Amino acid sequence: MEVIILPDAGSIGRLAADAVVALLARKPTAVLGLATGSSPLVVYAELSRRYDAGEVTFSRSKGFLLDEYVGLPPEHPQRYRSVIRRELEDQVDFAPGAITGPDGLADDLPAVCADYERAIVDAGGVDLQLLGVGSDGHVAFNEPGSSLSSRTRIKTLTARTRSDNERFFEPPDEVPHHVLTQGLGTILEARHLVLVARGPGKAPAVQQLVEGPLSAICPASVLQLHPHATVLLDDEAASLLTLAGYYRETYAGKPDWQGL
Repeated sequence: MEVIILPDAGSIGRLAADAVVALLARKPTAVLGLATGSSPLVVYAELSRRYDAGEVTFSRSKGFLLDEYVGLPPEHPQRYRSVIRRELEDQVDFAPGAITGPDGLADDLPAVCADYERAIVDAGGVDLQLLGVGSDGHVAFNEPGSSLSSRTRIKTLTARTRSDNERFFEPPDEVPHHVLTQGLGTILEARHLVLVARGPGKAPAVQQLVEGPLSAICPASVLQLHPHATVLLDDEAASLLTLAGYYRETYAGKPDWQGL
């Protein structure tokens, strides 16, 4: 796991975008894993800027959403398919139908989850998966207690996660109780994981996922098992890390050619 501590959100967005742009330059048909939540938005804004500048094209690539609420109507602004369309898809040149998400309105949700797993495999697997982390250590919507080998499935949100997400909903009690989410085992199959965390509220979860034990109580700690995981943090999110000085030193001395 590579931990990189950066001074601000803009720096995080630029570095994560560097990884996506470099991937698409060497593999235009790359499959991207797309997360929602507040942390990845700086990445999407930077990718949109680079597309406008003619530095990247998404025309041959595909995208898979990390998760989706169950029961939100198609027009709801907080439906994750709507968020990705608004924040990234409509800003760049993905081909029609290139971005796929699990259908939280389907009658047979277990079948949707099984089909989603197959669709990712049929696409060749995810090349780069963007991730955030919840204040309780959840990644995607794999809440504490999730199996470290779990697959795409329906999950019930904890009261804490629903409270954290209330700021996106009006009225706040509209936050759904159920979601469809890629499992931890599914996420681990992506070739490169890039997790973004910002702000002091994420510091305890970051400390656990980076330096704590591998444990279902902090689902994001499963990143410790991945051979190519990058964790991008601002100073506040990194504030509880015991080895913060070491992470800064190693990144400062990293060869330019190595990239992420």
